[in-house]
Amino acid sequence: MRWVVDGNNVYGSRPDGWWNDRARASARLAQRVAEWCREHDDEVTLVFDAPLASATALLAGGNLTIVEAARRGRDAADDDIVDLVEEWLAADAADHEIRVVTSDRGLRRRLPAEASVWGVGRFRELIGY
Repeated sequence: MRWVVDGNNVYGSRPDGWWNDRARASARLAQRVAEWCREHDDEVTLVFDAPLASATALLAGGNLTIVEAARRGRDAADDDIVDLVEEWLAADAADHEIRVVTSDRGLRRRLPAEASVWGVGRFRELIGY
């Protein structure tokens, strides 16, 4: 299984004050995902909008990759998520199921049909976040 997580969509799904400190919100989510990754061998890619604090990027390792969107602006991380999923499908469609975590309807519409999608609430429950 390969997971691609729309990081900003996950931490932005609850009004807990994340908008006051996006770097802290990203780090808090990345830390929880890193802890969850220790429980399984699935590959997980956590994608955040730019800019991404270097301290958050340092939480990557093992089966967790943390990615900063290649550009800034509207749908930047979404573009990277779609590109990543398409790249994986082209490389090894039969070898891994690809699961994208997002509640963003626009992103969901852009994803290839072969990718399964989990809503943010379901994922937050899974990782205890």
